[in-house]
Parts: sequence; structure tokens; C-alpha cells
Amino acid sequence: MREVAIVAFGQSDHVRDSAETSEVEMLMPVLHDVLEQTGLAARDIGFTCSGSSDYLAGRAFSFTMALDGVGAWPPISESHVEMDGAWALYEAWVKLLTGEAETALVYAYGKSSPGDVREVLTRQLDPYYVAPLWPDSVALAALQAQALIDAGLTDERALAGIAARSRTAAGSNPHAQLRGAVPAGEHLVTPLRTGDCPPIGDGAAAVVLAAGDTARRLADRPAWIRGLDHRIEAHALGVRDLTDSPSTRLAAERAGAFEEPVDTAELHAPFTSQEVVLRRALKLDAPDSTVRINPSGGALAANPVMAAGLIRLGEAAARIHGGESDRALAHATSGPCLQQNLVAVLEGER
Repeated sequence: MREVAIVAFGQSDHVRDSAETSEVEMLMPVLHDVLEQTGLAARDIGFTCSGSSDYLAGRAFSFTMALDGVGAWPPISESHVEMDGAWALYEAWVKLLTGEAETALVYAYGKSSPGDVREVLTRQLDPYYVAPLWPDSVALAALQAQALIDAGLTDERALAGIAARSRTAAGSNPHAQLRGAVPAGEHLVTPLRTGDCPPIGDGAAAVVLAAGDTARRLADRPAWIRGLDHRIEAHALGVRDLTDSPSTRLAAERAGAFEEPVDTAELHAPFTSQEVVLRRALKLDAPDSTVRINPSGGALAANPVMAAGLIRLGEAAARIHGGESDRALAHATSGPCLQQNLVAVLEGER
């Protein structure tokens, strides 16, 4: 199979409110950053793919405005997914595998500050039986957390430990929205406290993909995508076991994650309880495990909706670029209670 690698990664500083900055203004510095890292110009990119949500922007086809940041001339080969940017990366990866392009620019962005993101995300739910009840994303995550506690798989103290570890790790991440000590706080939705939940914020991210010798020319140490797969759970929450994630496990298996140990894992777990589920599904929960989980701080430190999953792949790739990792796992999710899951295995040159 043709080799494809992530050769550059960039992201914005994630903030609670970017009211004075448009999506294009937020995105353009990130796009310039990844192109400068590779020495490429926009005209050198063979394929461009983006991930965003019109629901967050509050207007149809809002992603066409973001293309102003890419440039309208010369004409480009472009696509868009109404999903997290990790799925845009998947589309671009397939495009490069087919040989239809040598390089690809993938970007994603999200501004959650203008509206109530908890209400906006209810639009993902089954429109007949669940959405009319208006259970928001935090309430559904709390149901999942309570199911884990009832099953004896975690407790509130363990969840607090995950939050503390993530915030501490974010201390070395200049782009993180939250760092340092986690406030104790009251329950936001029992059993989840404020520190168990992701911050609401705005942000953008981008990566450049390249194939074969082109990747070797553009990066000193490309992060080769050795496997990439995504799967989905049943849409109806009532027919799922919320304490498990078979789709994550299957995606990891198909991506080759279990063939060799990984040294780093960037997990897209917006809630502490979801990290518990993912670690079990990905076989990362052994007491003696030395895998570094979310050294960037993860989604608990910065969670720009529609970009947080792409950031997990970018953060994993960046550690390979810098020589801190040889084999990394990256995970992205979308939908309530880990409904859709994507897993990638990245490796440095051997």
C-alpha cells in the first residue's frame, strides 16, 4: 500500500471566546503555519479537505467562507465533511492512497462561543425519540459516567485523577485553554463535576499530508500513517452498553493498533469518564502500562468542537516529528457517548 504521512501540524491558541475574530481570521494563521513548515505554497497542494459544522456557525454552507483563508485562485480540488476534521483527514488519506494527489491540506475549526453548545449538540440525536427530550451532551455523558460507576469500573476519585493529570500535562502546551489545578466545584450533572467536562472554546487546526518520497522531502521525520479506520455504534443509546466501545476496539484492530505496543496515545475523550471507556477498549488500562496518555492535556484542556479530533492526530504526529515517540495511537470521536470513533496508528521512520 502507498505510504502516506503527516508532515506538518499547526493549531491556534484555544480561547473561551473569539468574538472579535471570524472563522477565516482564526484559521488563516494556522494554514500559513503548516504551509511554511513544509515550504509549500497553496498552489502546490493537490487536495484540500475541511471539517466543520454549520450548526455551530448558525448558517448553511458556512464552510465556503473558510475557503477564503485557503485562497480562491488558482482553482483547487476541495472537499468538506460535516464532521470533526479527523474524518476530513481520513478522506484526504484515501485520496493520496489512490494516487490522485501527492499532498493534501486538511483543516478544521469550530466556534462554540456564539451559542449554547450543549443545546446545539442535541441536534445529533435521534429526531423522533430522543432529541425532543432535549438531553444535552453533558447529561448524556453523566449517564455514561454513572453506568461506569455502577459497574464498578471507576469512581469519582478516579475521574478527578484523570482531570488533574490532563490539566498538569497541559501546562507544557502553549495552545491549551485550561492549565493547572482543577477546581473542586459542585456537580455539574451528577456524577460529573466541572473538571470532568471539556471547556467551551474556539479554535482551529491543520495538517499537511504527503505520500512516499514527497513526505521524506518535506519533513525530517514524517509521521507515517500505518493504519486508519473508523466505526460507528448504534444510533439508539438504549441498545448500547455505555460502559464499552466496540467500535473503538474494532477500528483499532483494523488499524493495526494491537499488533505492536504504542508509546503514546492521544485520546479524544471530552469527559473523564470517556477516557475510562477508551482505555479499556484500546487495551491501555493495564496497571503497569508505560503509555503516555494525552501528553498534550487532551480535550479536557482544549475542546474546539470539530477540530479536537484532528488535534489528537496532529499532537501524536508532532511527537513523532520531534523524536519523542516512535509509535503513537491517535483517536477521534463524534456524537453522544462515543458514538463514532476513528483510530490511527502513526510511526516514525525505522
